[in-house]
Amino acid sequence: MDEPSVTGPLRDAAGEGIIHTRALTKRYRGGQLAVDGLDLTVPAGSVFGFLGPNGSGKTTTIRMLMGLIEPTSGTAHVLGHPMPRATRAVLPHVGALIEGPALYGFLSGRDNLLRYDSADPSADPRTRRARVAAALDRVGLAAAAGKKAKAYSLGMKQRLGLAAALLQPRRLLVLDEPTNGLDPQGMREIRALIRELASDGTTVFLSSHLLDEIEQVCTHAAVMAQGRLITQGTVADLAAGMRGRLVVTTPDTADAARVLKERGVGDVAVTEDGVTGEPPEGELAELNAALVAAGVRVRGFGVERASLEDAFVALTGEGFDVAG
Repeated sequence: MDEPSVTGPLRDAAGEGIIHTRALTKRYRGGQLAVDGLDLTVPAGSVFGFLGPNGSGKTTTIRMLMGLIEPTSGTAHVLGHPMPRATRAVLPHVGALIEGPALYGFLSGRDNLLRYDSADPSADPRTRRARVAAALDRVGLAAAAGKKAKAYSLGMKQRLGLAAALLQPRRLLVLDEPTNGLDPQGMREIRALIRELASDGTTVFLSSHLLDEIEQVCTHAAVMAQGRLITQGTVADLAAGMRGRLVVTTPDTADAARVLKERGVGDVAVTEDGVTGEPPEGELAELNAALVAAGVRVRGFGVERASLEDAFVALTGEGFDVAG
């Protein structure tokens, strides 16, 4: 079957999202169900975090979206076109860094990017060196451009892979663990770059095991577990759906814990400087008054805002595993 032609800029088809899947499923030989009926929508202009514990199906999903593997059933549209059928039409508009960059170790960082750029039939060879220099500078590798890639640290290789994805203006950037191997300063720089790209109109879809990274840079997120989509939405809404923990700061921890339990507070835990628990329904001011009436010296009282990590653990029933 012929691939669909593209006569203009690819766009968010029918408002359905830059990435849009329906019942997307991948079952491997032997019966392993890696992705099960995935309905995912990535809004245009968003920075979309893709979260999930080990074996949740994130990488398999990304590989299907990029046309690297065929789905067993269901559909995936990227930039309004079906994948993998429209791979040749779509991929020139997409930058991707998946499962680490593939590099020629015997070539310098600059020469690796020149190779990448020359493989792009849409790239103007007359401006190739300027384009490579700009990409290297953007990811902070200008000073190491002449160094052989085999001598690069893991973080430097990650930066070089990101530079390859940025050689051309992209409508969509797909990043699998973009800050893997970077030191804290490098993480901050790459996160700032992601925000800059999003402000310029690029939709960024990133997989990460760092929940604070998702909270810092992402506008939207989806949570996967055991091949199924658990939830998706704005990062603010995902965390807002969770009630935070009640935190009481007091030196009288034993008495405070007793009063809280008597008043229906669940999961009471004593900390170094107070007591925490699941807040009960009802007016919290009455709970505070009960503590004071019992002689507890209350030095702080309130409900902490729930984090994305709290939401993740509640949704998946498990902690966050780095792999997956």
